Amino acid sequence: MARQPPPPSVHAAILLFLLSLSGAIKIPMDPSIQNELSQPPTITKQSVKDHIVDPRDNILIECEAKGNPAPSFHWTRNSRFFNIAKDPRVSMRRKSGTLVIDFRSGGRPEEYEGEYQCFARNKFGTALSNRIRLQVSKSPLWPKENLDPVVVQEGAPLTLQCNPPPGLPSPVIFWMSSSMEPITQDKRVSQGHNGDLYFSNVMLQDMQTDYSCNARFHFTHTIQQKNAFTLKVLTNNPYNDSSLRNHPDMYSARGVAERTPSFMYPQGTASSQMVLRGTDLLLECIASGVPTPDIAWYKKGGDLPSDKAKFENFNKALRITNVSEEDSGEYFCLASNKMGSIRHTISVRVKAAPYWLDEPKNLILAPGEDGRLVCRANGNPKPTVQWMVNGEPLQSAPPNPNREVAGDTIIFRDTQISSRAVYQCNTSNEHGYLLANAFVSVLDVPPRMLSPRNQLIRVILYNRTRLDCPFFGSPIPTLRWFKNGQGSNLDGGNYHVYENGSLEIKMIRKEDQGIYTCVATNILGKAENQVRLEVKDPTRIYRMPEDQVAKRGTTVQLECRVKHDPSLKLMVSWLKDDEPLYIGNRMKKEDDSLTIFGVAERDQGSYTCVASTELDQDLAKAYLTVLADQATPTNRLAALPKGRPDRPRDLELTDLAERSVRLTWIPGDDNNSPITDYVVQFEEDQFQPGVWHDHSKFPGSVNSAILQLSPYVNYQFRVIAINEVGSSHPSLPSERYRTSGAPPESNPADVKGEGTRKNNMEITWTPMNATSAFGPNLRYIVKWRRRETRETWNNATVWGSRYVVGQTPVYVPYEIRVQAENDFGKGPEPDTVIGYSGEDYPRAAPTDVKIRVLNSTAISLQWNRVYPDTVQGQLREYRAYYWRESSLLKNLWVSQKRQQASFPGDRPRGVVSRLFPYSNYKLEMVVVNGRGDGPRSETKEFTTPEGVPSAPRRFRVRQPNLETINLEWDHPEHPNGILIGYTLKYVAFNGTKLGKQIVENFSPNQTKFTMQRADPVSRYRFTLSARTQVGSGEAVTEESPAPPNEATPTAAPPTLPPTTVSVTGVVSSTDATATAATTEATTVPTIPSVAPTTMATTTVATTTTTAATTMERPPTTTSETKMPESGPRAEEEEAQVPKS
Repeated sequence: MARQPPPPSVHAAILLFLLSLSGAIKIPMDPSIQNELSQPPTITKQSVKDHIVDPRDNILIECEAKGNPAPSFHWTRNSRFFNIAKDPRVSMRRKSGTLVIDFRSGGRPEEYEGEYQCFARNKFGTALSNRIRLQVSKSPLWPKENLDPVVVQEGAPLTLQCNPPPGLPSPVIFWMSSSMEPITQDKRVSQGHNGDLYFSNVMLQDMQTDYSCNARFHFTHTIQQKNAFTLKVLTNNPYNDSSLRNHPDMYSARGVAERTPSFMYPQGTASSQMVLRGTDLLLECIASGVPTPDIAWYKKGGDLPSDKAKFENFNKALRITNVSEEDSGEYFCLASNKMGSIRHTISVRVKAAPYWLDEPKNLILAPGEDGRLVCRANGNPKPTVQWMVNGEPLQSAPPNPNREVAGDTIIFRDTQISSRAVYQCNTSNEHGYLLANAFVSVLDVPPRMLSPRNQLIRVILYNRTRLDCPFFGSPIPTLRWFKNGQGSNLDGGNYHVYENGSLEIKMIRKEDQGIYTCVATNILGKAENQVRLEVKDPTRIYRMPEDQVAKRGTTVQLECRVKHDPSLKLMVSWLKDDEPLYIGNRMKKEDDSLTIFGVAERDQGSYTCVASTELDQDLAKAYLTVLADQATPTNRLAALPKGRPDRPRDLELTDLAERSVRLTWIPGDDNNSPITDYVVQFEEDQFQPGVWHDHSKFPGSVNSAILQLSPYVNYQFRVIAINEVGSSHPSLPSERYRTSGAPPESNPADVKGEGTRKNNMEITWTPMNATSAFGPNLRYIVKWRRRETRETWNNATVWGSRYVVGQTPVYVPYEIRVQAENDFGKGPEPDTVIGYSGEDYPRAAPTDVKIRVLNSTAISLQWNRVYPDTVQGQLREYRAYYWRESSLLKNLWVSQKRQQASFPGDRPRGVVSRLFPYSNYKLEMVVVNGRGDGPRSETKEFTTPEGVPSAPRRFRVRQPNLETINLEWDHPEHPNGILIGYTLKYVAFNGTKLGKQIVENFSPNQTKFTMQRADPVSRYRFTLSARTQVGSGEAVTEESPAPPNEATPTAAPPTLPPTTVSVTGVVSSTDATATAATTEATTVPTIPSVAPTTMATTTVATTTTTAATTMERPPTTTSETKMPESGPRAEEEEAQVPKS
């Protein structure tokens, strides 16, 4: 069962402070934090770059910004300061930079046209809006003109020019008669994109109306009509017989000479067109001719992009939406009729205004941290990049030794509070510009918790759960978890701490119940929060309802007995056939059963008992079969033995169609158990001959079904019958039926591109099966090219399921397409998948590795990340290799085995923990990609301070007689410093009664102690720990043996298998022999409670028991370790350290 989620209030506050490329701090959305922290201005709303306004309305130029403190605003117009106070018509909205220009008291809007830019400023910097070009909408009138009738010969081409007045924005053009009737358009008569009306050939009926060009203007919502054209058509046949319009040879019937096509628009045989990336490309070809020509479109050297191309205006226009560089090339239109054809070639060049590859993002750092702003854009031609700070060119800004500009990147090192500013990146070419603001904010904030305090989390035993502890601080705090206010940091084993601070417990046990404390620490302080975890027993149905067969009219009881945690509210409900059961007057639901009185046939079905609490649920299902009355013949059959059905027979295929067939069969004997289902299977003889696949399933009441089929499969069918006993043997196969072929309707799935070597890319996919091949000779057209380039597609035809591209650059992205094809044609246009060529080993090592000792077992690491182009692959992690060079204690041998700590992702810091105190260490760092490690950094050395010792080893308690107790122990395996002594605490106990605790301190060389018993009846509990200057270490606890009079006498106990007493203890790797010995020593026989027969027997039993209770077992450890020291800065969770 899934873990019980935390309350919604916890989820609402979860902070994922993932590190970006520049290692920035992310500000949580908590309003209390947002309002407290200082923040440079950020533009949140602005008008569009080309701002066209209605001259009848007041002008509004929007500019909104946020920041702390709230920013102030000013404007420039045509690059000069715009003094709002001097113009009574202009005002600025309160707490906003939005300009309002009011014309209620008069004035001309045209006087305010120009280029405006908004500046939002507070004491930490200045943010800029785009340059907003303000234009006033225009809807000029048609010029006055007198139009003479247009005289044209029937069958000749004609163009009626519109020439609308230039409006802003351009008007919408449409043609109507002077009586406002729409002009009917078809492939002979149609309006071009320029607004002109084209007649491929004029017919006599064209002079039945006049033709007026109309312009609709957007802002004024007005329509202006041009004076109408009238046509005078000269003809050899003056009779306009409407019956000739549908004549198969209308033109010959009217005496119109047939002509080969010629182009009316564009002129000539070739032209060129430039289009911007991301816009729509509209190509147009309008041709004259008799009969009216048909237009077809083609692209030289490739196909039209089917997913983006559509035909308009009766195929005279081709529109390609969202143009990209791959759409450049030569297109041609072909105009043809029965007299001939003509073509026009259009050369399309795709240019691009700047578009973002990496838009600069706000950068929030702690004092002393490094970061970077990246401004990468592409375009055609290649755009230039200009950096500004607070609205001024960076070149004229005061010098900043912590700032370095490297082309499209600004690198910040050792940032301080004074480094706060807003940076602008302006990238432009001849087709446009992009302007982005990104602020650099330096924060120093003590840790604080973001979730409610002292939450209660209830979970079910043996489940996985996660305790959330959202927090914030700058520098990013180190988070540690502790249980019940003591012990060491929880991480590893059954615990896992995530980067966002959440603690996952992989399998909840009873002993995991308690109070968990999360502590966030940075150099400015610490904050903590607590979560109380309660472990609940699972809900289990221990007596489940059983399948029953009942006679109609009888009473049935379905049991459902449940065991659950008594602190949780239990609810038991029932389902029938997986739907909620309505409890009618014939049913009675109790806590542990469901009773049905007077069972009817409609009661037959499955019944599910659902036992649920607010944390979990359990289900149990049973099936109720209802039999007819005893007097009916079917009841006699019910007494007969049931068996699996016989196989169906005499399969027959009828109604043979291109994509379906009807299969009919004769059922076999049901052997006294009704047939409930039939399963139809098929086999094909091309891809997997002899292998049967399920096709479909039908109810047991049918013996004929229509089967839907795939193209080009040589089918053979068989049928299997199913009843409650089981399945029949398959029927004999039907005759074969092959469907006709077709092009594939799908493409292979799971297309991937991955490098297996540094100079290749292996393209793989899941091959299609027989029912998706749709035709013979199935093959795959593999296309690839480098991403974001104008390269043409490379292609290869493959019959397998992989293709290797050779001689590739190291780790570059490729666009990949795999299309299915058979002898009937190609499949649909495939999706584009991004793959990568092979990786090579990284070329650079992390630099400027800094080590800060946090406490005796942990260090904080910080390093400069490598540049992305040196990774030569996907950056998996930064890795620290470290080893213990020596101990500061003389003559103590240490293992110099190398260990590693991993820091996944592109991060600049981490924490290495679980180090040995009082030791000399060396450390190197590498960057790791999918190929392996890069070169190693410079070796760094560091020393861990003294810590608390581990537990004393082999703590033994012996009782040679009733007056004395002897204690012995060995020195700790890991002193972790200079031992200054041992502390022994012991207390007498008798049942639940405890005596006064006594404390003894010993010198570091003493390993024995003899205690004179003051009380011969009580037992003693001893707790021993070693000490260094830092404090006491882990304690080990033992108890004195039970006195002889606690043994249970018995007479001749039977021989029983021994019971092993399990004692939890801390046993080092060097104590393997001692562990084996003590395990054997703690194996004692289980003696049943039998009354003694003689006193002599009792004496013998007592002697035996006394010998058996001499205890030498592994000690049980309790933790008295101090809380680990919190380091001054450790911004991430501890690294994932593999065990040695």
